[in-house]
Amino acid sequence: MIRASRNETAHAACVAQAAPAGGARQWWGRGCGYAVLFSAFASTAAAEASLPVPSGQPVQLENVLLDNNPGELWVRFRFIAPRIGSTVGRIGYDVAAIDMNHLCQTLVIPYVAKHALDPARVIVSLSDRSVEFGRSDPEATQFFEAYRLENTRCIWEEF
Repeated sequence: MIRASRNETAHAACVAQAAPAGGARQWWGRGCGYAVLFSAFASTAAAEASLPVPSGQPVQLENVLLDNNPGELWVRFRFIAPRIGSTVGRIGYDVAAIDMNHLCQTLVIPYVAKHALDPARVIVSLSDRSVEFGRSDPEATQFFEAYRLENTRCIWEEF
């Protein structure tokens, strides 16, 4: 389990041996992931505010999940971006990828520094609706990017 402490740092309280097929669970299961909200979004009003991204689409931080599976720290930043999709008039992956890179540079880097984290990977995801972590929703559109952090920069990692 990972929880935010009073001084706004994240501490791991357990390490799972392996994640279940769907990945770490947020509140139960074999994985050790608890959501830790970015401290700048502590108030409800701030959490509901859209984050600025190059495309101009509305993007909100849903949660941050720290995951020690498979044996190394991955920090997952999960965002809601209701305008993404593959149909005409929606924001496609090509534009959303630029937004994810921007979010990595402007939000992930400061978060990791503030909480003194040293993740092996950072995952930035956009979803057109809230989907419980580790669950599938065939109706949802989700885009993911993986990064390694190097010298205060997000370096894209191909899956």
